[in-house]
Amino acid sequence: MTERLSLVGLGKLGLCLASCFAKRGFQTLGVDIEEHVVDHVNRGIAPWFEPGLAELLAQHGGKTLRATRNHKEAIEQTDATFVLVATPSNPDGSFSNRFVESALRSLAEALRDSKKDHHLFVISSTVMPGSTDSSFIPIIEKASGRKLNDGFSVGYSPDFVALGNVINGFLRPDLAVIGETHPEAGSQIEAIHRQLCENKPAISRMSIINAEIAKVCLNAYITLKISFANSVANLCERIPTADVDAVTKAIGADRRISPHYFQGGLSFGGTCFPRDVHAYITLAEKCGVQAELVQAAHRVNKHQDQHLAQLVLSEVNRSSGKSLGILGLSFTANTSVITESPAMKLIGELLKHDLHIVACDPLASDNARAALGSAVNYVDAADDCLANADVVVVTTRDAKFKDAVERYAANRPLTVVDCWRSIDSSRLPKQVRYVAVGRGVTAAA
Repeated sequence: MTERLSLVGLGKLGLCLASCFAKRGFQTLGVDIEEHVVDHVNRGIAPWFEPGLAELLAQHGGKTLRATRNHKEAIEQTDATFVLVATPSNPDGSFSNRFVESALRSLAEALRDSKKDHHLFVISSTVMPGSTDSSFIPIIEKASGRKLNDGFSVGYSPDFVALGNVINGFLRPDLAVIGETHPEAGSQIEAIHRQLCENKPAISRMSIINAEIAKVCLNAYITLKISFANSVANLCERIPTADVDAVTKAIGADRRISPHYFQGGLSFGGTCFPRDVHAYITLAEKCGVQAELVQAAHRVNKHQDQHLAQLVLSEVNRSSGKSLGILGLSFTANTSVITESPAMKLIGELLKHDLHIVACDPLASDNARAALGSAVNYVDAADDCLANADVVVVTTRDAKFKDAVERYAANRPLTVVDCWRSIDSSRLPKQVRYVAVGRGVTAAA
């Protein structure tokens, strides 16, 4: 039984996974090149916000979860090492392996000098299919002086989690995918997953190449569902009394469809979906395979950004003022990440129209300010955003924004554009005009 684990890459996903390992009884060593991250972990303090992370680090940081900058300690002190470092996109849309390769080279060099008989390497970063066989294994063999399955073994077990819900995603996943180079390695990784998970996910064991393909395909497929739901939402807006939620909830009950990621609203964003779509298209083109479906999802996603901007501009023109409020700057609730955020793209478009924009998102405002500078006025309280705007757009499903809008005592005309239909419009005063994305203009609230 594997009791001692190391994890290289204490980023927004890796630190959460390391914390979950510690919570579930593993002696865990995190490795990262950033000194401030290592210091925070050893002091039991979260270096950034992710729901549940601060509590796990307060309980386990510096105890069953320690951190270091030294890759050699991972080899000396643990039985298996997970590698979950960034794989940024190349200009052609494929994933760069440079950080994975660098981490594996350092680990393998330490293994070369070690007297231990065996070490398990588990790659969890998103990579282009074929990377493990063509790049990672040869690097380990060359740097360690050992042969695959004779001194070390390799597995590929990607994450399937989402920012804002990472802890829950690791502890209670729907599935786990294990690519193995040897049945013994696969069994070892499966045992780790079974101890890590608080539920009983579907665990699929397969070849390395199939696991790499599965990771790229899953996110690409989810974007198809999102894009179709958004198309339905746009259709419903043109039909009086139509409501996208009624439609998607009904047909989502069919198990061939399922309700997950099937709510019309904004474009998909974040650090995974957009780039995984590009990677899938690049992979298909390199293999000489058509990818029209995924290309269409990309086009629909761009259209959804344009559609939102047109909707908001029409409401601004309808109102008597030129001040716009944005509640939510991140690409989803409960994260500071603004990468490919629909709200940020909306602001970028609306700034072309000489509008005064006030925005509220305490988690993401620093990142937004770094991107937009002083073009936007940032406030910490949703009430201040509501009080200083003629039209307010609610872009994330955040309970704090919902509550603020529903209890706001408007004393002048105000338009609220609800991108996810989370607000109970019956609780709004008569001075508030409520517009829901995905509903016909005369639909009941």
